[in-house]
Amino acid sequence: MKRVVGISLGSSKRNNRVEIEILGEQFIIERIGTDGDIVKAVGLIRELDGKVDAFGMGGIDLYITAGQRRYAFRDAKKLARAARITPIVDGTGLKNTLERRVVSQLEKTGFISWAGKKVFLVSGADRFGMAQALVQHGAQVIFGDLMTALGLPLPLTSLPMLERVAYLFAPLICQLPFKLLYPTGKKQGQNTPRFEKFYREADVIAGDFHLIWKYLPLSLPGNMILTNTVTAADVEALRERGAGYLVTTTPELNGRSFGTNVMEAVLVTVIGKHPDEISPREYEEAIDAIGFKPRIQNLTQK
Repeated sequence: MKRVVGISLGSSKRNNRVEIEILGEQFIIERIGTDGDIVKAVGLIRELDGKVDAFGMGGIDLYITAGQRRYAFRDAKKLARAARITPIVDGTGLKNTLERRVVSQLEKTGFISWAGKKVFLVSGADRFGMAQALVQHGAQVIFGDLMTALGLPLPLTSLPMLERVAYLFAPLICQLPFKLLYPTGKKQGQNTPRFEKFYREADVIAGDFHLIWKYLPLSLPGNMILTNTVTAADVEALRERGAGYLVTTTPELNGRSFGTNVMEAVLVTVIGKHPDEISPREYEEAIDAIGFKPRIQNLTQK
């Protein structure tokens, strides 16, 4: 029996545990939220270190990426250092492989033609692989990094612009307490609509669900939502606000899409190598072997 545990700074109300067979082996996959308490998260990692097969680090990224550079968050390094035996991942490896593939798969299957589609990606630095894939497929992407992280009504309209802003701000931003930049704990459920123009004018609203939800308008004109981890309650909330389709890049397990950090931890366990030794090709081969497919749900139908 393999056990994968996601330790998250997010709300404990989103905790989940499933047992599933993957490639003939039983897995326990669980997510434990600490309501924004970094000390508690570090304690849980230390307590379980060496007793589980892999950790996912949720509610926080270890790095943000822009172009060829990546920047480490000070708070995230505290969590990463707590795991001395068990490998720990934040989902970056999966974002750079699975999410690129999903963008391509959605077009290959005829679900969407990206050329000319207006996409509001709430944070391109958080999902640089998705950002590159969307641009490469011809989407008109607006990056909301300055809105969702700093509350500034300044859209970024190209990858080079996103990279320049990241080069300028990331070294400083990564030293700030993470809770100032991203909703953790109870704040993950809070919604204060802002920047509604960018949400409403987009054919597709994409990126981290908590960043999408942070400023999501009370009503939507049938937009497609392309995101990661959602609960059944999240799905209903999107339906009530008028979203048209929901696509999650990670598969549905018992009615829930786990975060990329947890699913990357599953892949690390399947591959059997230290994360630093795993190539993008090995991630892709494991994804194919397991049969991970995006979840697509028409929200206009019950």
